[in-house]
Amino acid sequence: MTAPTFAPEVEQAIDRIRADVADLHGYLVSNGLVVWTGGNVSGRVPGADLFVIKPSGVDYDDLAPHTMILCDLDGAVVPGTPGSDRAPSSDTAAHAYVYRNMPDVGGVVHTHSTYATAWAARGEPIPCVITAMADEFGGDIPVGPFAIIGDDSIGRGIVSTLTGHRSRAVLMQNHGPFTIGRDARDAVKAAVMLEDVARTVHIARQGGPLILIPRDAIDALFARYQHVYGQPTEKELH
Repeated sequence: MTAPTFAPEVEQAIDRIRADVADLHGYLVSNGLVVWTGGNVSGRVPGADLFVIKPSGVDYDDLAPHTMILCDLDGAVVPGTPGSDRAPSSDTAAHAYVYRNMPDVGGVVHTHSTYATAWAARGEPIPCVITAMADEFGGDIPVGPFAIIGDDSIGRGIVSTLTGHRSRAVLMQNHGPFTIGRDARDAVKAAVMLEDVARTVHIARQGGPLILIPRDAIDALFARYQHVYGQPTEKELH
């Protein structure tokens, strides 16, 4: 089948996102967030109604830019493009629904990381009891509804839970975590940080009652981390 023709700038963006998404899967492995072939990263293609996602059932060692799969925002594989002979991730419909309904999202990640999934198995939000969690997520990690893989039900649950919420992570009940970000790397960072706080809060609770951070302190921590932390000072700008 003849590959579709895209404008040169879109072709360049597709190539860049293919490389990014292929590379970022390595962070899921190195941070212990996945086992076997489970989990997936996707990235929106800037300037086009397209995204790139991992193929289904492929070993992480075999992932490369040309094995990534290009999809439209309905989750359909773009025929004639590299990787289009394989099936995309079983979570593709969920990713597509997020991209269609959350235009500011540029990356989506799904894992079955142990501690975050344990909270999801209980259907329990992770309470905001450490400052790193306030910084990164702006409060509790919410729980999304139970949904079966195969259509966009999981995507609907992600969008309904995270719309208007500061968290970039959601615990889909009895399933596992999904994270979103401004790009694929940002979503992977959220997945790594989510597992870290899920583990820390779990361990803390074994020792006794948790101490919640006051709402005003969470707001201040989140604002500083998101808008001040890591930004150049006025002196550095000049």
